[in-house]
Amino acid sequence: MYSPSTGPLMPKATAIWLIENTTLTFQQIADFCEIHILEVQAIANEESSQGMMGASPIVMGQLTQQEIERCEKDPAEKLKIQTSMSEILLGAMAKRQDAARGSRYTPRARRGERPDAIAWLLKQYPSITDADVIKLVRTTKSTIVAIRNRAHWNMTNIKPKSPVVLGFCTQEELDKIVKSFS
Repeated sequence: MYSPSTGPLMPKATAIWLIENTTLTFQQIADFCEIHILEVQAIANEESSQGMMGASPIVMGQLTQQEIERCEKDPAEKLKIQTSMSEILLGAMAKRQDAARGSRYTPRARRGERPDAIAWLLKQYPSITDADVIKLVRTTKSTIVAIRNRAHWNMTNIKPKSPVVLGFCTQEELDKIVKSFS
């Protein structure tokens, strides 16, 4: 039956669309959608999936019009999926992770810990550039300069702590920057 790793997204809706918009055989549709041929026949006879809207596999990027036309000409041919459901889901997750990496929100309660992370970086890696500290901790250059010159308004309360432990960056991000200037 249906396997989310290889089949199309929304197999029944895809089958409805293929039945309504192509001249593919029931067997071709059943094989592509990974559903039983009798279920495809029931959908075509409107005995199953009543009221369900068809979903275009072309719009979803799972088939091309050329692939459909190729299989319409030869009933023995099988439709080949362009993008599987797992690839679509992995792509969506990667986009979400990329967006999360871009601008991260730091809760107000944690913002006071930012000088601790800056102090730790400056203590552990004295040759680290201001730009690298800004990338890791998302702070301003004036804050870095004030901590480096020990002129920060709250210098007496700053206790150096790792930005990884405080959650301002990942260990991989820190390692990457440390390698770049080592």
